[in-house]
Amino acid sequence: MIADHVTRSTCAYCGVGCQVNLHVNAEQVIFRVNAPHDTAPNYGRLCVKGRFGMDFVYHPSRLTTPLIRHDYADIQAGRVRRGPLDLDGFRPLTWDAALDLVAQRLIAIKVQHGGDAIAGLCSAKATNEDNYVFQKLMRQLLGTNNVDHCARLCHAGSVTGLQMALGSSAMSNSIAEMPTLECFIVTGSNTTETHPVIATFLKQAVRKNGAHLIVADPRHIELADFAEVWLRQKPGTDVILWQALAHVIVREAWYDADFIRTRTEGFADYIESLERWTPAYAQEMTGVPAADIIKAARLYAQAERAAIYWGMGISQSTHGTDNALALANLALMCGHLGAEGAGLNPLRGQNNVQGCSDAGGLFNVFPGYQRVDDPAIRAKFAWAWGAPLNPQPGLATPEMVDGAGSGALRAFYVMGENPLMSEPNLAHARHCLENLNLIVCQDIFFNETCAYADIILPATSFAEKEGTFTNSDRRVQRVRAAIKPIGTARADWEIVCDLAGRVAQQLHALGAAPGLPGGALPAAAPDAVADLALGALSSYAYDHPEAIWQEMARLTPPFQGISYDRLEKEGGVHWPCPTPDHPGSPYLFAESFPRGRGKFHSLDFLQPHELPDPDYPLILSTGRVLFHWHGGTMTRRSKLDEIYPEAVVEVHPDDALALAVSSGAWVELKSRRGRVECKVLVTGRSPQGTVFLPFHFAEAAANELTLHDLDPLAKIPDYKVCAVRLTPLARPGGAVSGVSSPGARR
Repeated sequence: MIADHVTRSTCAYCGVGCQVNLHVNAEQVIFRVNAPHDTAPNYGRLCVKGRFGMDFVYHPSRLTTPLIRHDYADIQAGRVRRGPLDLDGFRPLTWDAALDLVAQRLIAIKVQHGGDAIAGLCSAKATNEDNYVFQKLMRQLLGTNNVDHCARLCHAGSVTGLQMALGSSAMSNSIAEMPTLECFIVTGSNTTETHPVIATFLKQAVRKNGAHLIVADPRHIELADFAEVWLRQKPGTDVILWQALAHVIVREAWYDADFIRTRTEGFADYIESLERWTPAYAQEMTGVPAADIIKAARLYAQAERAAIYWGMGISQSTHGTDNALALANLALMCGHLGAEGAGLNPLRGQNNVQGCSDAGGLFNVFPGYQRVDDPAIRAKFAWAWGAPLNPQPGLATPEMVDGAGSGALRAFYVMGENPLMSEPNLAHARHCLENLNLIVCQDIFFNETCAYADIILPATSFAEKEGTFTNSDRRVQRVRAAIKPIGTARADWEIVCDLAGRVAQQLHALGAAPGLPGGALPAAAPDAVADLALGALSSYAYDHPEAIWQEMARLTPPFQGISYDRLEKEGGVHWPCPTPDHPGSPYLFAESFPRGRGKFHSLDFLQPHELPDPDYPLILSTGRVLFHWHGGTMTRRSKLDEIYPEAVVEVHPDDALALAVSSGAWVELKSRRGRVECKVLVTGRSPQGTVFLPFHFAEAAANELTLHDLDPLAKIPDYKVCAVRLTPLARPGGAVSGVSSPGARR
């Protein structure tokens, strides 16, 4: 088939940010996807999702018109309690009616309960520009910092720990450096399935460059077969493992004394805290042989340059911050920062989770990680946006859910997220959201959260809009429209700006200024105050996402040298890039750290919050598989679902023998919070005593089982360690789906 046109864009799946060519026919269908061979970061490589998983864009179940619940009036009148509805429980609305109603309800809740009774979720799937205007609406017009997104549920532990140690939480090296690595650690990341293109570069470093690879993971992931050392620690014992490596490095004097003296602080106190973290102690606690710990310490410390890469196996923990700090301690003591191939690199999950954070999609910072409780920063944004701004950090995502349950939160505006798949302990989350007065969902598909919504607003996919994504290594890249919007769907930024204009108009009609965080708005306010609302209205009159980027860049020093013109010419630019003549920053910290000196942190080991016992004798861990992504909203509406159509739980052969189950048998997984049913896959990939369940399948949702206990600093839940039991079910077995997934045959 010959393409009617080919559009260069950025893949909408993981954080690698692969450049893709979308081949479109005359019927506006993307019939082929390939990659340009001369363009970073993927240089012609694509994974199965990027190459074959784009047909979700024109799936017949796309949302095409605004919708409202049939029982909306009864819920508002208190005659019925909010509950889940399928799509037949909604009826169409015009865009004007839908946006007017949302604006009226938001303002009514703000007037009665205050701006902090409203919360919003930005989207790691949306563009930087979409997320910038969304958080601006929440802060400028509604007066709340209750803004967050899925980064809270994936890398919040990494963000908090790296901010404490270095003052910056972003990936410090570029993907382009990977093929020439000398030594690197991969931990808590099944990279070949979650970031497949990155995995090809890492394997290339080993096979062609002779790099030393250290893998630390309880599961037998594919990269373990490429590793010089595989450290198979017990789930939840990461801090002990990394502290033991640090103990060896100090004992053998393999640390970089010059780097420590000139660029760090707190080392003397830190080494005193390491005395008890011996390899022998670590072997007892983690199950990793002491000799392997010593070998890994030597390889990492004695390398000229070494990097650490990690995923959510490190961060998704009630000790996620400590895990990240332990890795930062290692890098600081060995001087493995500030050069090509030397750094700390959290592999970000979704396509624009980095950019959503950069654009201000977090509860405590404006765009560019500028704190909302800093008076000077707040004054800058108040001047730019023409409104007083709330000085108090808002609620993180799990706190929003709890706030809905307690009544502190009355309205929830969800853009491109699905908390009723991604939140832990889903029964608790559903119960809490039932209490809300207003739920607005803005998405491309009807999902589990939409089932509880009052109003649903149809958005366009990445293939139907313009803007930018920022990938895992801080590279800002263009997104370009390849096809026309489906139905009457609109780009997220257009929806938000239209809604913001209506909110501003209604505030003006009330004689009220925007941005007031308090409760009841002043009636008959002076004209000068009310005119602030008209100023806010004009501040959303963007004619293109480029104008939004320009506004964000003016207010955000690391972005001030990046423009659409430059992105067109160069393909992508790594921030920080403070001036138009700056080359961008493929790697960070060459001269200094944002906090000045890197800081060592003494750590202790705290047991996971829930361990196996006689009633629940197994550990459950959750994660991804190659053929699906996140909550399955996109991949399960693509041809990839034919390859891996259902959830299977990995069970070790010894555990399967004790339970008298085999591959294909049905089991019930039960925790103290919920239960699911699915088939078994017997494999040694997961260690004895641990089962693994992917979280892509609503019909066997892993988060029915998980804990909602939080890391006290990062406010991230623990998705990797909770106690479950398996019970065989008297249902006919069958072939196990997904056996073609890498490692399933082990």
